[in-house]
Amino acid sequence: MRIFPKSAFGQTVLLVGVLLLINQVVSYLSVTYYFIQPSYQQINSLVATQVDTIFDQDIVTDPQRRARFTERNNIAFYTHNEAIEYGLNDATSYRFMSNQISAELDGITDVRLSTEIPYRIWINPPQNTQIWIVIPMPGVGETNFSPLTIILLVIGILSVIGGYIFVLRMTRPLRALQNAAKEVGQGEFPEPIEPSGASEMQAVTQAFNQMSSSIKRLERDRNLMTAGISHDLRTPLTRIRLATEMMDEQHNWVKDGIVQDIEDMNDIIDQFINYARQDREEQRETVDLNDIIGDVVEARHFHDNHTIAQRLNPLPKISLRRVAIKRVLDNLIENAFRYGSDHLEIHTAFSAKEKRIICQIRDFGAGIAEEELPNLLQPFTQGDSARGSSGSGLGLAIIKRIIDMHHGEVTFSNHPDGGLLVTFKLPLNEPTD
Repeated sequence: MRIFPKSAFGQTVLLVGVLLLINQVVSYLSVTYYFIQPSYQQINSLVATQVDTIFDQDIVTDPQRRARFTERNNIAFYTHNEAIEYGLNDATSYRFMSNQISAELDGITDVRLSTEIPYRIWINPPQNTQIWIVIPMPGVGETNFSPLTIILLVIGILSVIGGYIFVLRMTRPLRALQNAAKEVGQGEFPEPIEPSGASEMQAVTQAFNQMSSSIKRLERDRNLMTAGISHDLRTPLTRIRLATEMMDEQHNWVKDGIVQDIEDMNDIIDQFINYARQDREEQRETVDLNDIIGDVVEARHFHDNHTIAQRLNPLPKISLRRVAIKRVLDNLIENAFRYGSDHLEIHTAFSAKEKRIICQIRDFGAGIAEEELPNLLQPFTQGDSARGSSGSGLGLAIIKRIIDMHHGEVTFSNHPDGGLLVTFKLPLNEPTD
């Protein structure tokens, strides 16, 4: 369990909350020491003065004067037994009151405060330890700590709510930028974000919108350039192939070599087109990945010694671009046959914990050097040169682009028992952020 949040929103809210808590504690202590405590000290001094007055005027020893005094001031005088009968044992002793009043009366004084309203102070004076003087304290019950605590608590809650709203307003544009940056990183181009928040945040948002627009324009120009180059290259290649058809039979070995080179160049051009093309125009369909795998396997025309073992577990349906995923599977199978082995295994499973569909394609070839695995998905990289690969090095980059477009991930690893294992995972539900 994390105590300190990692996000700016959580850290700011925590900081505001801690500062408000410190402020409330300081305010509470300040009110207690500078307002409440002086009030009680003044009350204690008045009580001590009242007790001195009672004994100076011999009110305690004169029954008639004591009765008139009790009637006029509502101050009662009890023996110890009578005090117990009228609630002495229910009163609470406060050391700070006893110490101050004892100092005022020059003798040890037991002071207690009743916990029931109306509040009453019970005093066992040093002038006569056989009696208890009960002085009513009207208004003390209304000035206890509860209203102050409630007021400070309400102020704290309102401050936290206000800070939460403030931080939420500050971080909402950041979340919008984060989500948009993810989409741009996956090759998508979201609508421009409406600038909001502080002036600095608006400037960052406008800069991001400009960057996204520039990347989109660059992507479009690159696609046009690739299509143009591909078209321009195919025309001379076609003329060269027609020219080879006019060669005499004694030069068939030259003709076959030229035709093979032309086919390789056409394959490379197709890879460039596939890498630059945008499969996002294809509509998503809710399908079973196992059905797509079955279609790809059935549609391929293998040699007699090419076999694929399908170990397909039941999968939930998922929203996919069918043609794009077929291209992924077809490229992976073709690479596995060409550079791996004549026998492949395709395994599918569903991870309920991750809520992702898992597909693995394994060959039984020599595998790839571990240091070359991290670079396999980079454009123009041929990590399987040890297995005799040739081409533009765009096939696996195309696969990564399509898997990223589906918010998934693809990894390459060497199987412990030999061969290369390709794993791609697709989320069950397309992320909304």
